[in-house]
Amino acid sequence: MKKWWKAGFLLLVITILMTSLVACNFGKSNDNEKKLEKVRIAEVTRSIFYAPQYVAIEKGFFEEEGLDIELMTTFGGDKTMTTLVSGGADIALVGSETSIYVSAQGSTDPVINFAQLTQTDGTFLVSREKIEDFDWSMLKDSTFLGQRKGGMPQMVGEFVLKNHGIDPHNDLNLIQNIDFANIANAFISGTGEFVQLFEPQASMFEKEGRGYIVASFGTESGHVPYTTFMTKESYIEENQEIVEKFTRAIYKAQQWVYENSSAETAKLIQKYFENTELEIIESSIERYKNQTSFATDPILDEEEWDNLQNIMDEAGELPKRIEYETLVNTEFAEKVMK
Repeated sequence: MKKWWKAGFLLLVITILMTSLVACNFGKSNDNEKKLEKVRIAEVTRSIFYAPQYVAIEKGFFEEEGLDIELMTTFGGDKTMTTLVSGGADIALVGSETSIYVSAQGSTDPVINFAQLTQTDGTFLVSREKIEDFDWSMLKDSTFLGQRKGGMPQMVGEFVLKNHGIDPHNDLNLIQNIDFANIANAFISGTGEFVQLFEPQASMFEKEGRGYIVASFGTESGHVPYTTFMTKESYIEENQEIVEKFTRAIYKAQQWVYENSSAETAKLIQKYFENTELEIIESSIERYKNQTSFATDPILDEEEWDNLQNIMDEAGELPKRIEYETLVNTEFAEKVMK
Protein backbone atom coordinates (compact mmCIF):
# COMPACT_ATOMS: atom_id res chain seq x y z
CA MET A 1 0.00 0.00 0.00
CA LYS A 2 2.83 2.38 0.91
CA LYS A 3 4.60 1.54 -2.37
CA TRP A 4 1.49 2.43 -4.35
CA TRP A 5 1.11 5.64 -2.35
CA LYS A 6 4.75 6.59 -2.94
CA ALA A 7 4.46 5.81 -6.64
CA GLY A 8 1.31 7.89 -6.91
CA PHE A 9 2.87 10.79 -5.04
CA LEU A 10 5.99 10.63 -7.26
CA LEU A 11 3.81 10.63 -10.38
CA LEU A 12 1.94 13.68 -9.08
CA VAL A 13 5.21 15.55 -8.43
CA ILE A 14 6.51 14.72 -11.93
CA THR A 15 3.23 15.88 -13.48
CA ILE A 16 3.40 19.20 -11.61
CA LEU A 17 7.03 19.73 -12.66
CA MET A 18 6.26 18.91 -16.29
CA THR A 19 3.30 21.30 -16.29
CA SER A 20 5.48 24.04 -14.81
CA LEU A 21 8.16 23.50 -17.45
CA VAL A 22 5.62 23.65 -20.26
CA ALA A 23 4.13 26.80 -18.76
CA CYS A 24 7.58 28.37 -18.48
CA ASN A 25 8.47 27.49 -22.05
CA PHE A 26 5.11 28.78 -23.26
CA GLY A 27 5.74 31.99 -21.35
CA LYS A 28 9.21 32.31 -22.90
CA SER A 29 7.74 31.68 -26.34
CA ASN A 30 5.19 34.40 -25.79
CA ASP A 31 7.92 36.73 -24.54
CA ASN A 32 9.93 36.12 -27.71
CA GLU A 33 6.89 36.78 -29.86
CA LYS A 34 6.22 39.99 -27.99
CA LYS A 35 9.77 41.13 -28.67
CA LEU A 36 9.23 41.04 -32.44
CA GLU A 37 8.64 44.56 -33.72
CA LYS A 38 6.13 44.77 -36.57
CA VAL A 39 7.39 46.59 -39.67
CA ARG A 40 5.02 47.23 -42.57
CA ILE A 41 6.67 47.30 -46.01
CA ALA A 42 4.90 48.70 -49.07
CA GLU A 43 6.57 47.34 -52.23
CA VAL A 44 5.85 49.15 -55.48
CA THR A 45 5.22 45.87 -57.32
CA ARG A 46 5.83 42.13 -56.91
CA SER A 47 9.01 41.42 -58.86
CA ILE A 48 11.87 38.92 -59.12
CA PHE A 49 13.94 42.11 -59.33
CA TYR A 50 13.40 42.36 -55.56
CA ALA A 51 14.62 38.83 -54.83
CA PRO A 52 16.90 39.82 -51.89
CA GLN A 53 13.89 41.23 -50.02
CA TYR A 54 12.03 37.91 -50.25
CA VAL A 55 15.22 36.06 -49.30
CA ALA A 56 15.49 38.19 -46.15
CA ILE A 57 11.96 37.14 -45.21
CA GLU A 58 12.26 33.44 -46.09
CA LYS A 59 15.72 32.93 -44.55
CA GLY A 60 14.50 34.49 -41.31
CA PHE A 61 16.99 37.36 -41.40
CA PHE A 62 14.35 39.86 -40.29
CA GLU A 63 13.20 37.56 -37.52
CA GLU A 64 16.80 37.15 -36.34
CA GLU A 65 16.83 40.92 -35.92
CA GLY A 66 13.60 40.84 -33.93
CA LEU A 67 11.40 42.14 -36.73
CA ASP A 68 8.01 40.85 -37.86
CA ILE A 69 7.51 41.86 -41.50
CA GLU A 70 4.11 42.65 -42.96
CA LEU A 71 4.55 42.91 -46.74
CA MET A 72 2.00 44.63 -48.95
CA THR A 73 2.15 45.28 -52.70
CA THR A 74 0.84 48.74 -53.56
CA PHE A 75 1.23 48.67 -57.37
CA GLY A 76 2.69 51.96 -58.58
CA GLY A 77 5.03 54.64 -57.31
CA ASP A 78 2.28 57.16 -56.55
CA LYS A 79 0.22 54.68 -54.51
CA THR A 80 3.30 53.40 -52.71
CA MET A 81 4.41 56.87 -51.69
CA THR A 82 0.88 57.85 -50.65
CA THR A 83 0.70 54.74 -48.47
CA LEU A 84 4.00 55.63 -46.80
CA VAL A 85 3.32 59.33 -46.28
CA SER A 86 -0.20 58.70 -44.94
CA GLY A 87 1.08 56.21 -42.36
CA GLY A 88 -0.23 53.08 -44.05
CA ALA A 89 3.30 51.65 -44.16
CA ASP A 90 6.48 52.14 -42.16
CA ILE A 91 8.91 51.56 -45.03
CA ALA A 92 8.50 51.72 -48.80
CA LEU A 93 10.42 49.84 -51.48
CA VAL A 94 10.23 52.08 -54.53
CA GLY A 95 12.33 54.11 -56.93
CA SER A 96 14.37 56.94 -55.40
CA GLU A 97 12.85 59.43 -57.83
CA THR A 98 9.67 59.37 -55.71
CA SER A 99 11.53 60.83 -52.72
CA ILE A 100 12.65 63.71 -54.95
CA TYR A 101 9.07 64.35 -56.08
CA VAL A 102 7.87 64.45 -52.45
CA SER A 103 10.70 66.78 -51.41
CA ALA A 104 10.02 69.14 -54.32
CA GLN A 105 6.43 69.49 -53.11
CA GLY A 106 7.75 71.03 -49.89
CA SER A 107 7.16 68.15 -47.47
CA THR A 108 7.87 68.99 -43.82
CA ASP A 109 8.65 65.32 -43.16
CA PRO A 110 10.90 64.30 -46.08
CA VAL A 111 11.22 60.72 -47.25
CA ILE A 112 14.75 59.43 -46.69
CA ASN A 113 16.53 56.72 -48.72
CA PHE A 114 18.42 54.51 -46.23
CA ALA A 115 19.08 51.15 -47.94
CA GLN A 116 19.50 50.36 -51.63
CA LEU A 117 18.13 47.08 -53.01
CA THR A 118 18.72 47.36 -56.77
CA GLN A 119 21.43 49.40 -58.47
CA THR A 120 20.59 49.20 -62.18
CA ASP A 121 17.52 49.40 -64.32
CA GLY A 122 15.74 46.04 -64.42
CA THR A 123 14.18 46.21 -67.87
CA PHE A 124 15.15 44.65 -71.18
CA LEU A 125 14.51 45.63 -74.77
CA VAL A 126 12.41 42.93 -76.41
CA SER A 127 11.94 42.71 -80.17
CA ARG A 128 8.93 41.11 -81.81
CA GLU A 129 11.23 39.61 -84.44
CA LYS A 130 14.42 37.67 -83.83
CA ILE A 131 17.46 39.85 -84.57
CA GLU A 132 20.90 38.29 -84.96
CA ASP A 133 23.04 41.45 -84.89
CA PHE A 134 21.08 44.05 -83.00
CA ASP A 135 21.98 47.72 -83.25
CA TRP A 136 20.14 50.50 -81.43
CA SER A 137 19.69 52.39 -84.70
CA MET A 138 17.15 49.69 -85.64
CA LEU A 139 14.66 51.42 -83.34
CA LYS A 140 14.48 54.47 -85.60
CA ASP A 141 11.09 54.77 -87.33
CA SER A 142 9.77 51.86 -85.25
CA THR A 143 6.89 51.74 -82.76
CA PHE A 144 8.34 51.38 -79.27
CA LEU A 145 6.05 50.34 -76.43
CA GLY A 146 7.68 52.03 -73.44
CA GLN A 147 6.87 52.34 -69.76
CA ARG A 148 4.74 54.89 -67.93
CA LYS A 149 5.82 58.52 -68.28
CA GLY A 150 7.61 59.85 -65.19
CA GLY A 151 8.63 56.45 -63.83
CA MET A 152 12.22 55.23 -63.66
CA PRO A 153 11.86 52.58 -66.41
CA GLN A 154 10.69 55.16 -68.95
CA MET A 155 13.23 57.78 -67.90
CA VAL A 156 16.07 55.27 -68.16
CA GLY A 157 14.68 54.08 -71.49
CA GLU A 158 14.76 57.60 -72.92
CA PHE A 159 18.23 58.22 -71.45
CA VAL A 160 19.64 55.11 -73.14
CA LEU A 161 18.01 55.94 -76.48
CA LYS A 162 19.52 59.43 -76.42
CA ASN A 163 22.94 57.97 -75.60
CA HIS A 164 22.63 56.00 -78.83
CA GLY A 165 21.70 59.06 -80.88
CA ILE A 166 17.96 58.43 -80.91
CA ASP A 167 15.47 61.18 -80.08
CA PRO A 168 12.66 59.19 -78.40
CA HIS A 169 10.03 61.77 -79.29
CA ASN A 170 10.98 62.36 -82.92
CA ASP A 171 12.92 59.37 -84.25
CA LEU A 172 10.34 56.72 -83.34
CA ASN A 173 6.72 56.29 -82.34
CA LEU A 174 6.93 56.17 -78.54
CA ILE A 175 3.88 54.81 -76.71
CA GLN A 176 3.94 55.53 -72.98
CA ASN A 177 0.29 55.84 -71.93
CA ILE A 178 -0.36 52.17 -71.13
CA ASP A 179 -0.52 51.06 -67.49
CA PHE A 180 2.40 48.97 -66.26
CA ALA A 181 0.20 45.90 -65.72
CA ASN A 182 -1.10 46.00 -69.32
CA ILE A 183 2.11 46.61 -71.29
CA ALA A 184 2.86 42.92 -71.89
CA ASN A 185 -0.71 42.21 -73.04
CA ALA A 186 -0.62 45.22 -75.37
CA PHE A 187 2.50 43.82 -77.03
CA ILE A 188 0.94 40.36 -77.32
CA SER A 189 -2.11 41.90 -78.99
CA GLY A 190 0.14 43.40 -81.68
CA THR A 191 1.07 46.87 -80.42
CA GLY A 192 4.68 47.84 -81.09
CA GLU A 193 7.73 46.33 -82.74
CA PHE A 194 9.81 46.73 -79.58
CA VAL A 195 8.80 46.71 -75.92
CA GLN A 196 10.54 47.47 -72.62
CA LEU A 197 9.90 44.66 -70.11
CA PHE A 198 11.01 43.45 -66.69
CA GLU A 199 11.74 39.85 -65.86
CA PRO A 200 10.19 37.32 -65.78
CA GLN A 201 7.99 38.62 -68.60
CA ALA A 202 10.94 39.12 -70.95
CA SER A 203 12.15 35.52 -70.52
CA MET A 204 8.60 34.17 -70.74
CA PHE A 205 8.14 35.94 -74.07
CA GLU A 206 11.33 34.33 -75.37
CA LYS A 207 10.26 30.88 -74.23
CA GLU A 208 6.83 31.29 -75.85
CA GLY A 209 8.29 32.77 -79.05
CA ARG A 210 6.39 36.02 -78.55
CA GLY A 211 9.53 38.18 -78.43
CA TYR A 212 13.31 38.17 -78.14
CA ILE A 213 15.60 39.98 -75.70
CA VAL A 214 18.04 42.08 -77.73
CA ALA A 215 19.49 44.48 -75.11
CA SER A 216 19.55 45.36 -71.42
CA PHE A 217 18.69 48.86 -70.24
CA GLY A 218 20.43 48.03 -66.97
CA THR A 219 23.85 47.51 -68.52
CA GLU A 220 23.40 50.56 -70.75
CA SER A 221 22.39 53.10 -68.10
CA GLY A 222 24.99 52.45 -65.40
CA HIS A 223 24.40 52.39 -61.65
CA VAL A 224 21.42 54.25 -60.24
CA PRO A 225 19.40 53.95 -56.99
CA TYR A 226 16.69 52.19 -58.95
CA THR A 227 14.83 50.70 -56.01
CA THR A 228 15.55 51.62 -52.41
CA PHE A 229 14.05 51.23 -48.98
CA MET A 230 12.92 54.59 -47.70
CA THR A 231 10.92 55.99 -44.84
CA LYS A 232 9.86 59.29 -43.35
CA GLU A 233 12.51 61.27 -41.50
CA SER A 234 10.32 61.22 -38.39
CA TYR A 235 10.21 57.40 -38.44
CA ILE A 236 14.01 57.23 -38.51
CA GLU A 237 14.29 59.65 -35.61
CA GLU A 238 11.82 57.62 -33.52
CA ASN A 239 12.95 54.11 -34.59
CA GLN A 240 16.70 54.18 -35.19
CA GLU A 241 17.23 50.69 -33.78
CA ILE A 242 14.51 49.21 -36.01
CA VAL A 243 15.95 50.88 -39.11
CA GLU A 244 19.41 49.53 -38.27
CA LYS A 245 18.08 46.00 -37.73
CA PHE A 246 16.09 46.20 -40.94
CA THR A 247 19.15 47.30 -42.90
CA ARG A 248 21.24 44.51 -41.39
CA ALA A 249 18.68 41.90 -42.47
CA ILE A 250 18.72 43.27 -46.02
CA TYR A 251 22.53 43.21 -46.11
CA LYS A 252 22.53 39.56 -44.99
CA ALA A 253 20.13 38.75 -47.84
CA GLN A 254 22.21 40.66 -50.38
CA GLN A 255 25.26 38.63 -49.41
CA TRP A 256 23.29 35.39 -49.44
CA VAL A 257 21.99 35.94 -52.98
CA TYR A 258 25.50 36.39 -54.39
CA GLU A 259 27.01 33.58 -52.31
CA ASN A 260 24.42 31.00 -53.36
CA SER A 261 23.21 29.70 -56.71
CA SER A 262 20.34 31.22 -58.64
CA ALA A 263 18.62 27.83 -58.41
CA GLU A 264 18.67 27.96 -54.60
CA THR A 265 17.36 31.52 -54.59
CA ALA A 266 14.62 30.59 -57.06
CA LYS A 267 13.39 27.70 -54.89
CA LEU A 268 13.44 29.91 -51.81
CA ILE A 269 11.29 32.68 -53.31
CA GLN A 270 9.08 30.56 -55.59
CA LYS A 271 6.05 31.00 -53.30
CA TYR A 272 5.99 34.71 -54.21
CA PHE A 273 5.61 33.88 -57.92
CA GLU A 274 3.16 30.99 -58.01
CA ASN A 275 2.20 31.55 -61.65
CA THR A 276 5.81 31.54 -62.89
CA GLU A 277 7.76 28.39 -63.70
CA LEU A 278 10.74 27.68 -61.47
CA GLU A 279 13.19 27.63 -64.39
CA ILE A 280 12.02 31.11 -65.48
CA ILE A 281 12.50 32.45 -61.94
CA GLU A 282 15.98 30.94 -61.89
CA SER A 283 17.00 32.34 -65.29
CA SER A 284 15.66 35.79 -64.33
CA ILE A 285 17.69 35.80 -61.12
CA GLU A 286 20.78 34.68 -63.02
CA ARG A 287 20.33 37.44 -65.59
CA TYR A 288 20.04 40.07 -62.86
CA LYS A 289 23.04 38.67 -60.98
CA ASN A 290 25.17 38.66 -64.12
CA GLN A 291 24.61 42.38 -64.64
CA THR A 292 24.82 43.07 -60.85
CA SER A 293 21.34 44.55 -60.76
CA PHE A 294 20.95 43.37 -57.18
CA ALA A 295 22.97 45.78 -55.05
CA THR A 296 25.84 44.01 -53.29
CA ASP A 297 25.37 46.20 -50.22
CA PRO A 298 22.76 48.70 -48.99
CA ILE A 299 24.84 51.85 -49.53
CA LEU A 300 23.46 54.40 -51.99
CA ASP A 301 26.48 56.46 -53.04
CA GLU A 302 26.61 60.03 -54.31
CA GLU A 303 27.63 59.10 -57.86
CA GLU A 304 24.50 56.96 -58.22
CA TRP A 305 22.38 59.80 -56.85
CA ASP A 306 23.85 62.24 -59.37
CA ASN A 307 23.28 59.75 -62.20
CA LEU A 308 19.64 59.41 -61.16
CA GLN A 309 19.07 63.16 -61.27
CA ASN A 310 20.86 63.43 -64.62
CA ILE A 311 18.53 60.79 -66.05
CA MET A 312 15.48 62.58 -64.63
CA ASP A 313 16.73 65.88 -66.01
CA GLU A 314 17.24 64.41 -69.49
CA ALA A 315 13.66 63.13 -69.42
CA GLY A 316 12.34 66.55 -68.32
CA GLU A 317 11.03 65.06 -65.06
CA LEU A 318 13.41 66.62 -62.51
CA PRO A 319 11.50 69.30 -60.56
CA LYS A 320 14.74 70.56 -58.98
CA ARG A 321 18.10 69.16 -57.91
CA ILE A 322 18.16 67.87 -54.35
CA GLU A 323 21.43 67.52 -52.46
CA TYR A 324 22.56 63.96 -51.75
CA GLU A 325 22.78 64.55 -47.99
CA THR A 326 19.22 65.91 -47.89
CA LEU A 327 17.45 62.70 -48.92
CA VAL A 328 20.05 59.95 -48.41
CA ASN A 329 21.14 58.49 -45.07
CA THR A 330 23.94 55.88 -45.28
CA GLU A 331 24.58 55.80 -41.53
CA PHE A 332 22.74 52.51 -40.99
CA ALA A 333 24.18 50.81 -44.09
CA GLU A 334 27.71 51.75 -43.10
CA LYS A 335 27.16 50.54 -39.54
CA VAL A 336 25.85 47.07 -40.46
CA MET A 337 28.72 46.53 -42.90
CA LYS A 338 31.45 47.00 -40.27
